[in-house]
Amino acid sequence: MRNSARKQLHNRSIKSRLHTLETSYLQLLGTGKKDDAAKALQTISSAFDKAAKSGVIHRAPADRKKSRLAIRLAKST
Repeated sequence: MRNSARKQLHNRSIKSRLHTLETSYLQLLGTGKKDDAAKALQTISSAFDKAAKSGVIHRAPADRKKSRLAIRLAKST
């Protein structure tokens, strides 16, 4: 049981980081800082890839999330 509790804590911290990165990215888009948002998108994409690689989240939702975030960057003016 200790092993699963340790893994659960680790996975939760990774998911929390993903949510934090996503909200900061959306705030940058909202304020119109497109250059900073582009850099943040690279960071988020890398984080989603690493989370999917380690099995924290599934590959398909990670790819879908990255795609939708990139589309939002492209649509922003």
